[in-house]
Amino acid sequence: MPAKELDVKGLHCPLPILRTRALLNGMENGEELVVYATDPASVIDFRHFCNTTDNALLSHETLPDEVHRTVFIYRIRRGG
Repeated sequence: MPAKELDVKGLHCPLPILRTRALLNGMENGEELVVYATDPASVIDFRHFCNTTDNALLSHETLPDEVHRTVFIYRIRRGG
């Protein structure tokens, strides 16, 4: 099953995490979500979120973006 995607570019803390949590809550265990964010604080926020929930942060990468300068991409697996 392909991963779901969530675009929270342009949003600042705590909105990226709140929207991620809401979407993950509606997903089945084991499903994956890819989140696209631009808030530099999201690096800390997503690590903390996954460390304090049953969700697993599978990967994190940073890519240049013409509009937002930097996009942070997080791949998260829904936990139990």
